[in-house]
Amino acid sequence: MSAAATAVWGRAEQQDFRARVRGALLGGAIGDALGACVSGLTIDEIRAEHGPEALTDLTPVNGRRGAVTAATQLTLFTVDGLIRAQVRRDTGAWHPPTDVHRAYLRWAATQRDWGPDERRKDNGWLACEEWLYSRRNPSRDTLTGLGDENMGTLQTPKNPTARDAGALVRSAPFGLLVGWEPQLVCQLAVECAAQTHGHPTAYLSAGAFAVIVHGLARGETLDGSVQRALAQLASRPGHQPVTDALKQALGAVRQGIPSPARVASLGEAHLAEDALAIAVYCALVGEDIRHGLRLAVNHDGPSEVTGAVCGALLGALHGETALPPAWLCELEGRPTLLEIADDFAMEMTQGPALHSPTATAPGWLQRYPRGAAELP
Repeated sequence: MSAAATAVWGRAEQQDFRARVRGALLGGAIGDALGACVSGLTIDEIRAEHGPEALTDLTPVNGRRGAVTAATQLTLFTVDGLIRAQVRRDTGAWHPPTDVHRAYLRWAATQRDWGPDERRKDNGWLACEEWLYSRRNPSRDTLTGLGDENMGTLQTPKNPTARDAGALVRSAPFGLLVGWEPQLVCQLAVECAAQTHGHPTAYLSAGAFAVIVHGLARGETLDGSVQRALAQLASRPGHQPVTDALKQALGAVRQGIPSPARVASLGEAHLAEDALAIAVYCALVGEDIRHGLRLAVNHDGPSEVTGAVCGALLGALHGETALPPAWLCELEGRPTLLEIADDFAMEMTQGPALHSPTATAPGWLQRYPRGAAELP
């Protein structure tokens, strides 16, 4: 796998890119936290608890307002793995799926350990964040897929029957590789999804999501980005359920006023392709980010999944300043999300100033150790 040549970034371009990276990561986390408040409830149960308009604001879950789930945790480690891949490229090793897999194994350790283990020299700074050492409802297939150090591949995927959205919700960061071509973004997201979710609809949903985010991060429209994702899917075996779900989402935009019933017509959100379709529809019809996210979480099923995916789309589309400040100020882990978002933007736009085959800023290697991950 190779990437496009490094572009020269102007100041305005760097600022726009950083705003979209922050928007995607913070927006996904806000949607995750909002949906976690009602995860697993039916729309009737949500209305019974929150009133006829259903959920309209953050409510306490996991002991506080604004608490996130494993979706945000894993997204953070996806970013960490992508930065490490760029840093390790100086050594002549270039296999991003391996670096992302090692990052996911560091996340898996947070689900077993009481806190950071200082004996692990490759932890870097992210795995030392104590607030991440809390289990927040990760999917069973994610846990089993990362239960040993063997990396799933497209040839030998982990959990080949897994169709849930556990891989989908962590895949927005692949789309932020704006210097890559869409087919490479799709391929990387698919390969990394197969590390835990081996069913074609699960990993192709992750690939399609990444391509949509990629288009948005490049300044394209949401509709145009979905069309680009459909084009990327067309040649891949097993794409039809994902293609059909996305086309249904596009068609639903023209079928009347958005409502929970319209969202429910797009399928069962526990399936990856249906969760993606719901998130895309809500992002397309939302009057603003707040409205789009409310639509995305008020339905039967895993609301944190559709909230996280929709939030990432809207954040990448509009940038961080469009996010609802009342929700943002209560978001768990906001300093960590901002820190890694800015590190990612700096690596992608100014990487050569941070490291090269002959010279590297020592502080950067402390944050993102090169390690010694073995290539497959």
